[in-house]
Amino acid sequence: MFEFKQGAELLEKYLDILKTCHLFDGLSETEIQDSLSCIESRRFHAAKNSYILRAGENTEAIGLILSGSALITQEDLWGNRNIMTLLSPGDFFAEAFALLPDEVLSINVIAAEDCEILNLSVSRLLTTCSPACAHHSRLIQNLVTALAKKTLLFNDKITHMSKRKTRDKLLSYLSAEALRQGSLSFDIPYNRQQLADFLCVERAAMSVELSRLQKEGLIRTERSHFDLQPGFPAAAQ
Repeated sequence: MFEFKQGAELLEKYLDILKTCHLFDGLSETEIQDSLSCIESRRFHAAKNSYILRAGENTEAIGLILSGSALITQEDLWGNRNIMTLLSPGDFFAEAFALLPDEVLSINVIAAEDCEILNLSVSRLLTTCSPACAHHSRLIQNLVTALAKKTLLFNDKITHMSKRKTRDKLLSYLSAEALRQGSLSFDIPYNRQQLADFLCVERAAMSVELSRLQKEGLIRTERSHFDLQPGFPAAAQ
């Protein structure tokens, strides 16, 4: 059975988070614990604003957020930042790079606040036990499913970014969120600066467009909450 360095107490603390992780879908608590032993999981702490992974490095492990949050970003040589996604407890990251350990990372993973991270060995995950344990093949199936879902989310981001105007990028993103969450009233996971980075627009220009959209009666927004008005065509369909 898997044990954290500081004992079973921490395992019990994070078990509810592990059960929400899509990598462990369909597994019982006992199977989750056995899986963590099979794939040589290791826990570590990352301080706020520190790099969990840095572009140019390699990784052979999937990272899983146990507590706190982190941002996946891309930056060019001049410091221009593009936020790819925000990671919360139960989310995992870097699986595509871990599956190709010779591939250089093109992303950064940065702690948005103090984090506890669990590293999971991909080579151990892909090597079934002898005799093969039933839950191991389920882990592989879950990993493939998660990769497919993330590909779809990435395609959505490309759709938003392909719009030429800041206004159109906002409308595309808000429409997609309304559809995804099944409501015209929803919260987004980003603050204003993070949303601007996610859509690859200037924050000032984005703020101007948000004000215009509110004056036109298309949206109401406060901080990270949005209400799309009934006349909003893309979300109302």
